[in-house]
Amino acid sequence: MAPPKDRRPGFSRRAQYGIFTGYVVAVVGVLVGLALLIVSLVDPGSFSFARSAADEVARPLGSTGAVARSAGHGLFDGLSDYFFAASKNADLRKEVELARADAVKLQALEGENARLKRLLGIIDPARPPVTSARLIGSTGGSTRRIGILNRGSSDGVQPGMPVRSDTGLVGRVLEVSPNTARVLLITDSENVVPVRSARGDVPAFVQGNSDGRLVIRLINLGVNPIRKGDVFVTSGSGGLYPPGVPVAVVAEVTHDGAIGHIVSDPSAAEFVIVEPVFQPAAESAMQQGDKPAEGANP
Repeated sequence: MAPPKDRRPGFSRRAQYGIFTGYVVAVVGVLVGLALLIVSLVDPGSFSFARSAADEVARPLGSTGAVARSAGHGLFDGLSDYFFAASKNADLRKEVELARADAVKLQALEGENARLKRLLGIIDPARPPVTSARLIGSTGGSTRRIGILNRGSSDGVQPGMPVRSDTGLVGRVLEVSPNTARVLLITDSENVVPVRSARGDVPAFVQGNSDGRLVIRLINLGVNPIRKGDVFVTSGSGGLYPPGVPVAVVAEVTHDGAIGHIVSDPSAAEFVIVEPVFQPAAESAMQQGDKPAEGANP
C-alpha cells in the first residue's frame, strides 16, 4: 500500500529537525536584522566598511557600465549630428546673420550719436537755431540740386533760412510746407554764396557746377592768390548766410578763381540745423548791446 501524500512531520524525525532548524534560523535572522537596524540608527558610520567593500566589489561592473553608456551616447550623438547637420548649420547661419545685423545697428547708432554731438558743438548760443532736421531725400539725379527736410513751417522754417551740417554749409530753404521743406543745395547752379578764403580773407563767391563741384570766382581780378587746398568760408556779405561757415576746398586753380569740392556733402549729411536768416545790422546791434549812443549823457 502506497504512503499518503500529506504525511505529517511527526512520522519523520528528520523533517521535524528541519522545521525546527528553519524556525531557529528565521528567528535568529530577525534578531540579527533588528540588531543591525538599531546599530545603523544609533551609529550610522559603523557599516562604512561594508559599504566600502560593496563599492569595491561593484566597481568593475560600474566602470564597465559607464564606458558602455559613454559609448552609446557618443554613437547616438554622432548619428544625430550626421542626420541633423543641415538644420544645425542653418540655425548657426541665422545666428551669425542676426549677430551681424545687431553689430551693424550698433555701429549706425554710434555714428548717429557722434554726428548729433558734432552738430550740437556748432550751435552758437547767441544765434540759436530754428530747428534741427533730417535730410530725407534729394534730387541728385536731375539738373537741379534740391534736398528735402522733415521739418516745415509748423516748426518755424521759412524760405531763405540757411541750412548747415556739422561740417559746413548745405544750402538754403527754398520752399516750405507744414511738415517738410525743400532746400536749394549749394551745388545748384542757381545758388550763389558770398565767401572769403580762410587764408588771407580773399573775397569771392561760389556757384554750383554741373558736375557737383563748386566754381569759385574772385571779386577782385588780377593776380590769383588762391592755392590748392585753401578753404573758403561764408563771408556774411549781403546777409542770409552767417559768416565763418565752411563751404569749399580748392581742388584746382583757374585763371580767375578755382574749382572746389564741397565741404559738407548733402548725401553724407544726415542731420542738419536750420538757422535764422543772417542780418548784419541786427547782429551789429546785438553785439553793441546797451552801449549809450554817441553824444548821449551817461
